[in-house]
Amino acid sequence: MTYELELCGLKRELPLCPLTEDLYIGAFVTFGDPELVTACAEELLRRVPDFDYMLTAESKGIPVTHEMARLAGNRRYFLARKTPKLYMTGVFEVSVKSITTKKMQKLFLDTAEAEEMKGKRILIVDDVISTGESLSALEKLVNEAGGIICGRACILAEGDAAKHDDIISLAPLPLFDKEGHPIQD
Repeated sequence: MTYELELCGLKRELPLCPLTEDLYIGAFVTFGDPELVTACAEELLRRVPDFDYMLTAESKGIPVTHEMARLAGNRRYFLARKTPKLYMTGVFEVSVKSITTKKMQKLFLDTAEAEEMKGKRILIVDDVISTGESLSALEKLVNEAGGIICGRACILAEGDAAKHDDIISLAPLPLFDKEGHPIQD
């Protein structure tokens, strides 16, 4: 089963993947699709507020955040990592359970990068926002660093996330029943 998504004038077939026996999601993956990433980054940049830096979580938000940074004049962005790295001077850490992950995860932010965020306008970017768990974790990191959240942006808002007026998205992504039909609220 697949779902045809039209986004920024481009069409993609998303495989439907089971979350439970009765609930499926459309698998939206931008890795390896520079045409889609560039089109989405251009459109998101037209819609987001002014920002000093962007923050995304490892790993699916990286392509669009990187392209947005490049298109905005090679602006700096930060990455919340799934594991601390040796080069980090210290870390801030939060726990998160994403819809696409079966277990609790942690996200880590380098304290040196957190220092750069202090008092700056931070735009949180992701590929898909669904339950808001990853978004909340990123917000906690920004707040702990002393940054100012100026916006929340994603390519697709899935399920109830599409109803939130504080999330800038390019399109909604429905949830699906076991026959592959979009679930209407």
